[in-house]
Amino acid sequence: MRTILIAPYNPKWQTNFQEIKTFLEKVILNCCLAIEHVGSTAVVGLAAKPIIDIDIVIDSDFELIKSKLERLGYYHNGDQGIKGREVFKYTKTSLATHHLYVCQKESVELQKHIAFRNHLRQNPATKEAYARVKQQAAKMHPHDIDGYLDVKGKFIEKIYRKLGL
Repeated sequence: MRTILIAPYNPKWQTNFQEIKTFLEKVILNCCLAIEHVGSTAVVGLAAKPIIDIDIVIDSDFELIKSKLERLGYYHNGDQGIKGREVFKYTKTSLATHHLYVCQKESVELQKHIAFRNHLRQNPATKEAYARVKQQAAKMHPHDIDGYLDVKGKFIEKIYRKLGL
């Protein structure tokens, strides 16, 4: 049974992201618009699950990026019920644990990821409140990822509404 762990901020998360980004750029740079570090590990000072969240931003050929990611050891795992965000799983262990998503540039999900990240970076009080919510959610649901996500999701939705998303 996996325990949900919220770790204090670790500057190594920025390094982990750069390593993954460099790994990806070797093969996909010419067919993507950006590689974005999103999620809690992208916000300096924010406690988080130590998993790097990454959005690859594209404006056209999903099949091309999919084939290039497969060559790097990823497999496509569908959208997992979230429209506008295609999930890729990494089959090797040479990189830090990460979630990789491919989003079209006009994707609402991409806009949410970027806006939420930027809002937390610019609003220390909201960042601290979010850290507390995540820590409480992990205490309430230490082995239930759906319960954990539900609790923190309510906080995220409030921020989305505030941001007009």
